[in-house]
Amino acid sequence: MEVENFFSSGYSGSKGFTQQHVPTANATGFGAAADDYMERGIDLNEQLVRNKPATFFMRVSGNSMINAGIFDGDIVIVDKSIKPKSGKIVIAVIDGEMLIRRLEMSMNKMRLIPETPGLATIDVNEFTDFKIWGVVVYIIRSV
Repeated sequence: MEVENFFSSGYSGSKGFTQQHVPTANATGFGAAADDYMERGIDLNEQLVRNKPATFFMRVSGNSMINAGIFDGDIVIVDKSIKPKSGKIVIAVIDGEMLIRRLEMSMNKMRLIPETPGLATIDVNEFTDFKIWGVVVYIIRSV
């Protein structure tokens, strides 16, 4: 299987408030000059997850998508609520095996294309046990 683990985005914030609710300190009655330029921290769940119930994090194993910039060990963020379109990178289940591939749809033909020269394109027909599980929206990689 090429997709090793998947995790739900069950994160609902560190407390009962979001980062927009955190005020800046003003102990003396006058704001510091730097307060005008201070930014709040970045919460990756707020930035990268659009639909929490339908979003999952998955760790990729294998090199089937290296030419698309997805490498072994990367984490992909998958949104199941996005409609799959031709050209999108999808997580597909074929005969019980989960794969990450680029979707190509034409008039009456659907194909899953790997982004590496060593693997063959998978043609999907009406006899194939096939389902698109979700659309990849972001890639997270450690450098």
